[in-house]
Amino acid sequence: MEIHVPHVNSEENEDPGAAPYGNFINYYSFNPPENRLGLIPEALLENIGFGSERVLMLDVGCNSGDLSVALYKHLLQEKASGSDSPKRELHLLGFDLDQDLILRAQNSNPFPLNIQFIPLDITDDQESRTVLESYLGKFGCPRFHLCTCFAVTMWVHLNHGDAAFLSLLSRLASLCEYLLLEAQPWKCYRSAARRLRKLGRSDFEHFKDLEIRGDMAAHAREHLEKQCSMELVQSFGNTAWDRSLLLFRRR
Repeated sequence: MEIHVPHVNSEENEDPGAAPYGNFINYYSFNPPENRLGLIPEALLENIGFGSERVLMLDVGCNSGDLSVALYKHLLQEKASGSDSPKRELHLLGFDLDQDLILRAQNSNPFPLNIQFIPLDITDDQESRTVLESYLGKFGCPRFHLCTCFAVTMWVHLNHGDAAFLSLLSRLASLCEYLLLEAQPWKCYRSAARRLRKLGRSDFEHFKDLEIRGDMAAHAREHLEKQCSMELVQSFGNTAWDRSLLLFRRR
């Protein structure tokens, strides 16, 4: 599926709810990284078995990179486990379909040797597969150790339909050993559609035809467990926006 990269225009600068792909220009001003980091343990990588080895992370839909960088620093907090403990080598690749947001992420990246930001559309299966496999190949790894996907599923679902929603989940599962997923609840779908109508725009193309509705986190879990050979390891609770953070593991 080939999708043209939308450009953030002046109207979207004025109203953050006007970004139909979730590419809000000032997203972290109204949903700061702390809203998620407060729920994610600093020792997450140790807890899932990646102690001092090299770890590859993928952040899908990274926006301007604020959360990616904050999570990178959060997970590298030094633990009081002995001064002779080897320091972990963490590499993070973040991508988003909005080239303007990626440029902002690149320009403000404080760790360019270990964090990389690129423009990429996860719904473009062929290109994303080629780019991500090339990145993994540089490290000799078949997949990422940890993939994070925060508040992305709804935008793929609204813009591309039920099949694309399930395909996204399958794609994420194929890319990683562990998946940290935040799926927007159904009330967010209604709010997003209402914002577009308020702005006098056409509704999301697939909104009225979606058959996958209701408890979106439960739908995501069901697909990942039944179709993608993953299992739920832990729920880290709900964010301030009442969205659950779910950690899945490849079986």
